[in-house]
Amino acid sequence: MNPDEVKDLFKKNDALLNGHFKLSSGLHSDTYFQSALILQHPKEAQKLALALSEKLKENNIKIDAVVSPAMGAIIIGHEMGRALGVRAVFTERVGGDVTLRRGFCVNKGENVLVVEDVITTGLSTKEVIDLIKLSGAAICAVVSLVDRSGGKVDFGVPRFSLLSLEVKSYKEEECPMCKAGSSAVKPGSRK
Repeated sequence: MNPDEVKDLFKKNDALLNGHFKLSSGLHSDTYFQSALILQHPKEAQKLALALSEKLKENNIKIDAVVSPAMGAIIIGHEMGRALGVRAVFTERVGGDVTLRRGFCVNKGENVLVVEDVITTGLSTKEVIDLIKLSGAAICAVVSLVDRSGGKVDFGVPRFSLLSLEVKSYKEEECPMCKAGSSAVKPGSRK
């Protein structure tokens, strides 16, 4: 899939929203990618995962397990596991900390792929990476459906996205929409 096809898929599924949004990072933006509206369709989720898995295969990246953060990336993480033929687990927040629960683990020496739906600042992804490193596993790559940073966030490993663009984000106190009297809505999963 090329970036235009991915953007069209978001538009077709009413998953590319315009308005005034508070992102999971706390930043404000006039653009929001609601991946869940696409990922609710198994065939679309499968198609996206296959496209991402091709990028990994082209770069000869060996994967033993997939880890994705809850909530938004669980479905695409699972589909990536299916596309790559490896197990897929997810992290959750407990008391604000990212953790593996439900008996999930990653093992020392495993090559782990971190899968995200949308990356803005990379904070959630970095938290997952830090958790995985504690186990002794190796982070071999990061993938996402959308990279809102335009490739600016560095994870220290190869990273691939189906759609990479720079979308303007603002700190709340600098947000022109807030200054104009608009209130931000929070469509994401993190409270």
